[in-house]
Amino acid sequence: MALKRMGIVNDYEKIRTFAVAIVGVGGVGSVTAEMLTRCGIGKLLLFDYDKVELANMNRLFFQPHQAGLSKVQAAEHTLSNGGLEEGKPVDLVLSCVDNFEARMTINTACNELGQTWMESGVSENAVSGHIQLIIPGESACFACAPPLVVAANIDEKTLKREGVCAASLPTTMGVVAGILVQNVLKFLLNFGTVSFYLGYNAMQDFFPTMSMKPNPQCDDRNCRKQQEEYKKKVAALPKQEVVQEEEQIIHEDNEWGIELVSEVSEEELKNSSGPVLNLPEGITVAYTIPKKQDDSVPEVTVEESGESLEDLMAKMKNM
Repeated sequence: MALKRMGIVNDYEKIRTFAVAIVGVGGVGSVTAEMLTRCGIGKLLLFDYDKVELANMNRLFFQPHQAGLSKVQAAEHTLSNGGLEEGKPVDLVLSCVDNFEARMTINTACNELGQTWMESGVSENAVSGHIQLIIPGESACFACAPPLVVAANIDEKTLKREGVCAASLPTTMGVVAGILVQNVLKFLLNFGTVSFYLGYNAMQDFFPTMSMKPNPQCDDRNCRKQQEEYKKKVAALPKQEVVQEEEQIIHEDNEWGIELVSEVSEEELKNSSGPVLNLPEGITVAYTIPKKQDDSVPEVTVEESGESLEDLMAKMKNM
């Protein structure tokens, strides 16, 4: 495995031991399911109220010991012998639904069970999307900072105009599904940095990322319960003392007689202006501001003679 040789993933074969549930097999969900299948995920559970036919999914679950078999034989063998125990709980739930009501339902169930899940979505204009990792008690759930339509208890059906359908771009859905599956792999296989929130804006090619803390006043009581359990779990962990090591001298001897020489003389420092810096021993300033010289001209005053302007002009003419 190239990823292992390059030092990115320690054990990629572990991907075959994970089970992932995908709720919503639409534009994002179907691409996500295909990508996870191509990555060799151990088990996929797909939920959708519509009838879904999964076809033309090649490269299914190939394993090293199947070398030499045809792809059809290898896929048939792996699908009939998944290697996962029946009744095993899923490791991760992926939300790929297209409405807030379904997201809140998934959020409530995962908070109650303490199940880690990832939420994803594409905007109605199909030029932006996002993914979000939700760990009950540790990160914000979908109800901690809900959209206005959820917080105000507005019926989504009243917001949609009759005969108007949301825009759909396979490219945007593919990008969102790609970053979702990438985040799933990093989370399950423990490599790289897992994003708690990652957005995508196709108009500016902008990928904002952030992490959101849970809301202590969340409306979901199971979320508040999970927060308390997480605090107790963190408090029970042994505290690691930070030991500050003293910096050691790299070279104790000075074989070549290297010295630090200041570019500013003592006399220039005395004649400089500005604040006097309290520098450590051996460190001096590289430039000083010389004191300004007094270039002002003394004022000359003339005593009043009491003569008029005409008399003074007459004297100047006779000179």
